[in-house]
Amino acid sequence: MDQRKRSASSTISIEALRSALKSQYHASLSMLRTAIRRCPDNLWTSSGGHANQFWRIAYHTLYYTHLYLQANNRIFSPWEHHQPGIQHMDKPMNGSRRPYAKAEVLAYWSLCRAMVDDAVDALDLTNPRSGFSWYKVPKMEHQIVNIRHIQYHQAQLADRLRVATGAGVGWADARRRTRTRATN
Repeated sequence: MDQRKRSASSTISIEALRSALKSQYHASLSMLRTAIRRCPDNLWTSSGGHANQFWRIAYHTLYYTHLYLQANNRIFSPWEHHQPGIQHMDKPMNGSRRPYAKAEVLAYWSLCRAMVDDAVDALDLTNPRSGFSWYKVPKMEHQIVNIRHIQYHQAQLADRLRVATGAGVGWADARRRTRTRATN
């Protein structure tokens, strides 16, 4: 059927969109976590000829995931261990900034993952503005952009892992399932 001729009753509900966003955030973040966990220590802080180190790409990805899960930048409160400016990968590290340890980045990952469901539920997905002056797109589209950003950098890190170790990152199931274990 021609999409223009569909009735209003076939429109996807906001709740269905929220559910899809949540599952895609969780799957993307799961793949990012796998890349972080699998990163060998010698790759974590090595640039290996790249513009940015593995840890910095992972941190950058989480910082912007966290930021863009907010309604707007005015209400954003950075992670308690944030080093100002370190999220900008196009700027060199200087001053007292230091690389984050893998455990620190995984702790930040846990914070970001834990906030997804409530954050997506709180967003006005019908808002014609993203809430961020530098993004001239509606809020719903901005959430898709945020998920694409996670996937972009996750793939970048997975590729580095594959080159360095011969193993990359597998595909994460978008739908979280509760697994029942047999008890004795």
